[in-house]
Amino acid sequence: MTMNQPPNHDSMDIEKSAGTLDVSSRSSSNEDVVSEPVAPIPVPPKLRTWNQRIENLAGLEARGIKRVLPEERHAASGIAYAQMAMLWFSANISANNLAVGLLGPLLFGLGFTDSAMCAFGGILVGSAATAYMSIWGAPSGNRTMIVLRYFMGYWPAKLPCLLNMILMIGYGTIDCIIGGQILSAVSGGSMSVVVGIVIVALISWVIAVFGMAIFQKYERYAWAPQLFVLLILIGAAGRSFNASLQSTDLVTGEPLIGGHLTAARLSFFSLQLSVPVSWAAASSDFYVYYPVNTKPWQSFSLTMVGLTLSFLFVNLIGIGLASGTFVNHAWLEASEVSSGALILAGYDGLGRFGKFCGVIVAFGLINNNVPGTYASALGFQVLGRYGKMIPRYLWVCVIVLIYFVCAVAGRNNLFDILQNFVALMGYWVMIMVAIVLEEHLIFRKGKVFDWAAWENKKVLPLGIAALVAFLLGWVGAIIGMYQHWYIGPVAIKVGGIGADIGVWLGCAFAMVVFPPIRFWELKRFGR
Repeated sequence: MTMNQPPNHDSMDIEKSAGTLDVSSRSSSNEDVVSEPVAPIPVPPKLRTWNQRIENLAGLEARGIKRVLPEERHAASGIAYAQMAMLWFSANISANNLAVGLLGPLLFGLGFTDSAMCAFGGILVGSAATAYMSIWGAPSGNRTMIVLRYFMGYWPAKLPCLLNMILMIGYGTIDCIIGGQILSAVSGGSMSVVVGIVIVALISWVIAVFGMAIFQKYERYAWAPQLFVLLILIGAAGRSFNASLQSTDLVTGEPLIGGHLTAARLSFFSLQLSVPVSWAAASSDFYVYYPVNTKPWQSFSLTMVGLTLSFLFVNLIGIGLASGTFVNHAWLEASEVSSGALILAGYDGLGRFGKFCGVIVAFGLINNNVPGTYASALGFQVLGRYGKMIPRYLWVCVIVLIYFVCAVAGRNNLFDILQNFVALMGYWVMIMVAIVLEEHLIFRKGKVFDWAAWENKKVLPLGIAALVAFLLGWVGAIIGMYQHWYIGPVAIKVGGIGADIGVWLGCAFAMVVFPPIRFWELKRFGR
């Protein structure tokens, strides 16, 4: 499902007219009044002609980061609003999120109940942060990283934009690895993981290149087969789920108690939070075609429902599979091969139909991969006018190539990537959300945003307070992070064995520092 109505002929014309080779910030006569013109970059005539031919292909979205004006929006209905929830459900009912659930018992030594409760709490908090960031898409008509300029300033907002591109490329890498592992396991090893990675990356590239129109059609139906085969997985594997599994030290075999148990719970809670919150830096991107009068509570609640249901569903399956490795020797052996092999082992007993289900699960990763690829391509254009000159579809090609190479290189280290990368990226996203929330509630409450001035540096905030708070928030994250390659001085003291509290210290530092500096910035510069 998608959050936007399928484009009609008029809207397609609008998207074609918003070609990315036009680097002027003007998109209407109204915006000409308030937007600061950006110096155009000369484009060779042959290149312009070649680009126009490609963008005239049926179904290809030409619009880049230009604001979607109110008159360009699509009419909304009850079904269209329901699609807000369905997009997030479709995009996240995928094997990469299921693999995060495996880490509770297999990495942190948590029992079934402890893992499930930590997953539930972390998912709620992370989903709420992403749902909050989604409320700006419809009223503004701007992509998330453009909206961020109103809260962090024109130049400082480029830093989260760059980090978001790294984040989405990282998730693309994880999706390709897991998809490759599952397809390799289905083939019995006759297909290499690399070939599986190629298949997932190639299909993701085709859909993301054409943009929102093809993406809408794909997501509208893609959730159904995923839900079906995951329900089959529960039926086939549920008898081996060890719901009575207790939290245990994986080294000594002794029960986890006291501070050690608290540390493990806190680390897994933070990891679970980091996955849904990773969408916060892109959640408005998919709502820009909704009517201006879309209520914030609609965007928030429907986004929250879609994220929470999908993440909780697949994480509980992952926790169940991981718990089963303690009582099912075949599953334990499969988990030592790869997470994809463990997922496929859950279909044991179903013969060829089980392998068919495994293929569907692998292709479900494309649901998750396409939105991130689409959002990160827009990020290149947000970074500057030279990036904006390059058409979105070319940036998609660059991004897919990058995460394909990363997936091939890291295909044997998935658990390390999941534990370290996901948590590390969660730090900065929560810091960003904290700054936006304080600017909104303390300094912008009740005030009207001039969304047409999205490129006017003289109107947007300077971002001094936001930049200082963001950087000091990272200081808090660093001293509180607990990773294989680095353990912060505060993190090591938690529970006697250490726990990852980087996201919490990062938010705390940013929220304490931002308000006083922002008061000074407003008094000194008036914006």
